[in-house]
Amino acid sequence: MPVPRPELRSDYEVVRRAIEYISEHWRDQPSLDRIADVVGMRPLSLQRLFTRWAGLSPKAFVQALTLDHARSLLDDSASVLDASYEVGLSGPGRLHDLFVSHEAMTPGDYKARGAGLVLRFSFHPSPFGQSLIMVTDRGLAGVAFADPGSERTALADMQARWPQAHYVEDAAATEPYVRRIFDPETWRPDQPLRIVMIGSDFELRVWETLLRVPFGKATTYSDIAAHLGKPQAARAVGSAVGKNPISFVVPCHRVLGKGGGFCGYHWGLTRKRAILGWEAGVVGKDV
Repeated sequence: MPVPRPELRSDYEVVRRAIEYISEHWRDQPSLDRIADVVGMRPLSLQRLFTRWAGLSPKAFVQALTLDHARSLLDDSASVLDASYEVGLSGPGRLHDLFVSHEAMTPGDYKARGAGLVLRFSFHPSPFGQSLIMVTDRGLAGVAFADPGSERTALADMQARWPQAHYVEDAAATEPYVRRIFDPETWRPDQPLRIVMIGSDFELRVWETLLRVPFGKATTYSDIAAHLGKPQAARAVGSAVGKNPISFVVPCHRVLGKGGGFCGYHWGLTRKRAILGWEAGVVGKDV
């Protein structure tokens, strides 16, 4: 994938419309001609744009969104979480991961609701629409997404998580993180992305578990709950997953329903499908 560029916003708008149609009609296995007609493009132009964006043709992307494929992502879900503790977050089986080092704010920091914390933020183009990047002097603290016209809503959503923090719009501070997050060529285990997680103790445990779900795999709320030794807490896990403030990097999009359903995603199911399909394209390449 190329370095994120302004054109990605318009690319994603076309891709988003295509994915919305594919998501509603995947059982019919829509043809390239039909998808192109829906988004108002010539078939060959759509094929080129889609393949440039996803690393997959529209037809291959349709296959990546089938229920059978989603279920295959869940193969050995529970054992994948256990095995990740053996290999760590940089093991050879995690070739395609963006590699992070993480720390958590103290419970006192969390209870202060951001008081004394400076969060620098800005919006940047990404493969999944406008991304809102938030950083502290200790590392990346927030990644959110916005469709056109919803930037203020996305910012307010994130600010409500830490209402006492001081927010400074600073594109120069956030821009270096964009390429590191969204360009697989920068994903190196010897140069981990520093992130800082701000949440309750239980939320932090859930988010740390999400970091252990590798590319090409998925897990379920109930498997995370069992992994945490709280098998009855699947609903609480779901709430914590929904509050994940560092979307994409902490891969809450890799949590599926027990049967492989694309249930809930804070930034919209179309975007969740887009990310999973894009990841399928990354896994299919040498990066």
